[in-house]
Amino acid sequence: MRNDQKGFSLIELLIVVAIILIIAAIAIPNFLHSKIAANQSSAVGSMRSLNTACVSYSTSYGQFPTSLSDLGPLASGGTPSSTSADLIDSVLASGSKSGYTFVYTAGASNQSYSVTATPIIPASSGQNMYFTDQSGVIRTDVSGAGATAASTPIG
Repeated sequence: MRNDQKGFSLIELLIVVAIILIIAAIAIPNFLHSKIAANQSSAVGSMRSLNTACVSYSTSYGQFPTSLSDLGPLASGGTPSSTSADLIDSVLASGSKSGYTFVYTAGASNQSYSVTATPIIPASSGQNMYFTDQSGVIRTDVSGAGATAASTPIG
């Protein structure tokens, strides 16, 4: 009687699993670094969008918005107004996008503004913090202290 069994032995399966784990150990850190870089790029792009939206708002209404939601989308088919200017999407108007939290602060008499972007989960969703104001210059801080008007401008 012949004992012809087809399939893999336990040792062969363990070797395959070990190879998969080694590949995963190499790939996962690279994936996480790529995700952080993408979140940081998105935050800078969002800061640029906010600067453009604030300038457009100021041109239309003679002052900068009082809050981030003033730049947001229209409420069900209305027309743009000073409380719903339709200059940014609803995700950015909520104050949180791509792993970053955006905080808008209006200046005196709404003639100035500042926006900060901080990672929701530092070292996981992003490492840099960002700042911009009516000057349009986006500044970054990597120390974790928070970006300010005195931080380094991005290149």
